Amino acid sequence: MSSTTDPITIKKYANRRLYNTGTSTYVTLEDLAAMVKKGEDFHVVDAKSGDDITHQVLTQIIFEQENKGQNLLPITFLRQLIRFYGDSVQSFVPKYLELSMAALTRDQDKMRSSLSGFGAAAPFQSVVEEQMRTNVAIMERAFRMFTAFPGQTEGATAGAEPAAPAPREEKSAAELDELRREMAEMRDRLDRMATPAKG
Repeated sequence: MSSTTDPITIKKYANRRLYNTGTSTYVTLEDLAAMVKKGEDFHVVDAKSGDDITHQVLTQIIFEQENKGQNLLPITFLRQLIRFYGDSVQSFVPKYLELSMAALTRDQDKMRSSLSGFGAAAPFQSVVEEQMRTNVAIMERAFRMFTAFPGQTEGATAGAEPAAPAPREEKSAAELDELRREMAEMRDRLDRMATPAKG
């Protein structure tokens, strides 16, 4: 399968046409979207420069899907994402999103099964929304930990004496332990939520 073979090379030409070197045919963004859904691995290169432009093309596919009215990305999420560009936590965001999507992908079959067991979307949706609120709260706490400067705490005023290093290190370690506990609880809740109730 795609995991055991080299990624297919897609060449993008100056006229914006995409050429699948695996099938020796021209393809569209819709074709690439279908490949992604089937789990086929590919990378896109600029035919002239040889630069890898996979990121830009995948972003374009998402843009096209959103333009068709399949709004998977809520406006609030898009606004928050834009705010992270250039922010000090920017480097932390991709990994967080990658881990979150990996967890969702891993459990999607269980979640579909649970959804059909409910017979209606509303109860299941409320459980998912509650879990997402918990995820956001945990992420916000993680951001606060990563963005805190040595000797600074929330609400510190200008000119205030910096905190002593030892207590700050102890506080950070305690916060990290608490964050780990909360994330473990979140995983447990997701596992329980994804397992259809017997009855």
